[in-house]
Amino acid sequence: MAVSAFQLWRAGGLLRRNFLTHSSSWKIPPRVLKSSQPEALLSVTNNALCFAPLQTFTDEDIMMQKAVKKFAQEQIAPLVSTMDENSKMEKSVIQGLFQQGMMGIEVEAKYGGTEASFLCSVLVIEELAKVDASVALLCDIQNTVINKLFRKHGTEEQKATYLPKLVTEKLGSFCLSEAGAGSDSFALKTRADKSGNYYVINGSKMWISNAEHAELFLVFANVDPPSGYRGITCFLVDRDTEGFQIGRRENKMGIRASSTCQLTFENVKVPETSVLGKIGHGYKYAIGSLNEGRIGIAAQMLGLAQGCFDYTIPYIKERMQFGKRIFDFQGLQHQVAHVATQLEAARLLTYNAARLVEAGRPFIKEASMAKYYASEVAGLTTSKCIEWMGGVGYTKDYPVEKFFRDAKIGTIYEGTSNIQLNTIAKHIDADFRVYKSLTMPAFGKKKPFEEVLASLTGTGNCLKKYWHH
Repeated sequence: MAVSAFQLWRAGGLLRRNFLTHSSSWKIPPRVLKSSQPEALLSVTNNALCFAPLQTFTDEDIMMQKAVKKFAQEQIAPLVSTMDENSKMEKSVIQGLFQQGMMGIEVEAKYGGTEASFLCSVLVIEELAKVDASVALLCDIQNTVINKLFRKHGTEEQKATYLPKLVTEKLGSFCLSEAGAGSDSFALKTRADKSGNYYVINGSKMWISNAEHAELFLVFANVDPPSGYRGITCFLVDRDTEGFQIGRRENKMGIRASSTCQLTFENVKVPETSVLGKIGHGYKYAIGSLNEGRIGIAAQMLGLAQGCFDYTIPYIKERMQFGKRIFDFQGLQHQVAHVATQLEAARLLTYNAARLVEAGRPFIKEASMAKYYASEVAGLTTSKCIEWMGGVGYTKDYPVEKFFRDAKIGTIYEGTSNIQLNTIAKHIDADFRVYKSLTMPAFGKKKPFEEVLASLTGTGNCLKKYWHH
C-alpha cells in the first residue's frame, strides 16, 4: 500500500505541534488541540482574554496545504476543462486523492488514515476547490460525511472492515434526498422492512453525489413509517447488491465532473449487520453529518471564490485601457477591495466553525453562517471576476465562467441558503431566551446575575467559564 507524504510526516513526529508559544502575547501555553486553536486564555499582564489567530496553523496543516496545492496544480488542473466538458471525473484523479492520503484525513492511523484534524480536512477541501470544485466535493463528502459517520456510529467490526478501504480505494456515497424530500429531508418514502435476519429496501433516491464511482452507499430508509422520522435508519449497501440500480448522470450547470445520479431499490436485501448505528437513529446521524458537512461546503465555496479571484487579479493588472492598467482605476480598486474583504470574512467564519468542531463546542449556528456566507460570496466573487475580465471572462477559453457556474450549487445543496438562515434565526431566538433575562425585568425584578450565568448554554458557556477569573 502506498504511503502518502502526510503519513510519512506524521511518522516522524505524530504529536509534534508548532504553536506560537514563543510569542510574547502567550504567557500560558495554549491547550493543544489537533489544530492550533487554543482555549481562551487570561492574559497575565493585562487581565484580559487573548486568543490565537484563526489563521495560525501547525506544521502539519501547512505541509498538507502545500502538498495539496502541488497535487492540484500538477495532476488536476490539466484535466479540469476535459472533465467539465465530458461531465466525468477522471479515474486518475480519484486514485491520486487516495494515494496522497486525502481521503482519510481524520481517520485513525490504525485504519490507515492520516489522523489529522478537522481543520486539515477544511484546508484540503479549500485548496482543491481553488482548482476544481468537483474534485473538492468528492473529497469533502468522503471526509466530512462518510468517514465521519463510520467513526462516530460504526461498530468496531464495521470500522475495521470499511475504514481501511474507504481510506485507500473505496468511494462512499451519502443517500438521503428523494424526489419529495429535498429541504424537507425527513419526508423520505424509501422504506426498509424486516424479514428474518435481513432488511428489504424499496424506494428511490435523487441528487446523489459520487454515485457513478461509489462502491459503498449509506442509504437512509424508514423501518417504521408510522413513526415518521423516528423510524429512519442508516443502511450500508454495496454497489453490486441485487436489486440496486444506479441511474443516469444528471446534466448539470456546474460541478459537472461530480456525478449526480438517481438510485433505485427494488427488494434490496441487506443483513442486520448492515445497519450503521442504532435502528431509528438515522435522522440524528444525518443531521449531525450535514452540520459538519456544511463547513466542508463553506470551504469548497471559499476555495472556489479564492481560485477565481487569484486568476483574475493578474489579468486586470496587465490589461491596458485608456493608457493605464484597468486595475489602476479607482472604481475597480474599490470593487476588488470589497470582494477581498468578503473573502476574508468568509474564511474566518469557515475556520472558526471548524475550530469549534474540534474544541467540542456548539457549532451548528456558526456552520450555517459559514456555509451561507461563503456561498453568497462565491457567487458575488465569480460574477465580479467575469465583469472585470470583460468579454474574455464570458468565454470558455478562460476558467472564470466555470467558477461562476460551479458557485451556484453552494446556495442549493446540503441545505439551501434559506435553510441556513432559518437555522441561524432559530439559534438566535434560543440564545435570546436566555440572554434577555440579563436585561429584561421579570415581574418587575431582575434575576441575580449568578443565577442567569448558571443557566447559560451554548455560546454562553464561554462567559460562564471565565466569569470567575
